[in-house]
Amino acid sequence: MIRFRDRAQAGARLAERLRQLDLAAPVVLALPRGGVGVAAPVAEALAAPLHVVVARKVRAPNNPEFAVGAVTATGPVLLHSSALKRLGLSHEDMAKEIEEQRREAERRVRAYQSESAEPTVAGRDVLVIDDGLATGATAAAALSYLRGLEPASLRLAVPVGSAEACRRLDEACDEVICLHAPYDFGAVSLWYAHFPQYTDQDVVELLREARQRQVSG
Repeated sequence: MIRFRDRAQAGARLAERLRQLDLAAPVVLALPRGGVGVAAPVAEALAAPLHVVVARKVRAPNNPEFAVGAVTATGPVLLHSSALKRLGLSHEDMAKEIEEQRREAERRVRAYQSESAEPTVAGRDVLVIDDGLATGATAAAALSYLRGLEPASLRLAVPVGSAEACRRLDEACDEVICLHAPYDFGAVSLWYAHFPQYTDQDVVELLREARQRQVSG
């Protein structure tokens, strides 16, 4: 089942695919934390700036592993009506969780962008990168937020993702690029031999290295 040694190798393979696109001054936006490890080699290969777009899962009460939606720091809240109905929940029931996750998204934005300005998205070719796509909840929220900023084009690119999630998110952007989209997806970690959990500091360091490459290049 393993397809990639680690996130860096996955990013290098994804970059090979993305270099075939005719992109004008692209900007690479990673979904932290894990997506930054994949996005860094993509940004380097495309000589593009690397930033983050932060989205957080909105978790079901008493079941933090089950996402019923997602939210960004400032964008719209996306909730899955079918999931709420199945659990007997209303939007009002999720208000506290939504606010908690929005605050965490705001905190991460401040932490990750403390040394760089917010990226310019309008009129740019935007690539949203993650290390894998399971439910696609956070990616959907990020794409919805970014679409409102009027990019020239908006693509989601991942090394691996569930076929169902890729198909569903194809309507949320101009194109979903996925190197492997099996129907028996399982979990993102199963497709990597080495899949450590990143810290905030890991993300900050990867972003700093990317900025330094941009300046020296």
